[in-house]
Amino acid sequence: MKTVPDAYLGVWRRRLLTTTAGLRDETSEVYWLQTARLHADVRLPRPQPLPPAASLETCSHAQQMALCEQAGFAGVTDVNGDICQWYRLIDFQPPGGPADIGCMRFEGSDRLLEDGLDGSYHEVWQRVPESDGVNWGIWLQAAEQPARQACLLVAGDYFMFAADRPQPLAAGAGHLREQLAGASPALRPQWLACELSFGRHRNGATPWQITHSTLPGRVGDALLPSYWRFADPANLPREDLACLGRYTPAAGWVSAALPTPTAPQEVPA
Repeated sequence: MKTVPDAYLGVWRRRLLTTTAGLRDETSEVYWLQTARLHADVRLPRPQPLPPAASLETCSHAQQMALCEQAGFAGVTDVNGDICQWYRLIDFQPPGGPADIGCMRFEGSDRLLEDGLDGSYHEVWQRVPESDGVNWGIWLQAAEQPARQACLLVAGDYFMFAADRPQPLAAGAGHLREQLAGASPALRPQWLACELSFGRHRNGATPWQITHSTLPGRVGDALLPSYWRFADPANLPREDLACLGRYTPAAGWVSAALPTPTAPQEVPA
């Protein structure tokens, strides 16, 4: 797959979502970080319906169900003309949903409009300042469980880390809340432990501080210590990459080849 056009690179914040079903959302915090091949996206409803817990392990059942309303994903991006497709290889919601494909139109360099191919939704995206310049993404997999994947992406002064949950969800099973409702109390935290954490590294001068995350209690944590030579991912020590995230694999993460989707996602009829 080819790289995406340079115009897409950076961090985009969603300012508006409207749907033909009557939904209008201007309050959710939605950030999409795009590199030359990889993307990551986190979507957090605001205001939160319940006070957040300190961690997944201390969440009440009601708080766990509220977390199910979050969304986010990461994977490979393919752009052909004005059609953009996001192949979701890591997904907070259960896998197997419809293909994620939009018709894109730039209104200037920092404003991007996205419309569903069937006309069912319209989104307005604004480029986040200080997200240009340095741009890279690395793909990771669990050393002892290659099917479990993660990625670390950087755009300008921003980063996003995405990691699969330790226990996979069943594919094609609808919304996460439906799976969680029938799960045992011991299994629920594992199914909610898909991490999508977004933040700033401030030119590598300070620890990489998380500002938004799907995991409760994660905001304010440091994803990585400070690095002055952050512009080249080869400078990140392997021992630090190995232990990225709240729910690190037992044998750590290792670098992996950039993924290729195993099967094409078709445009919905």
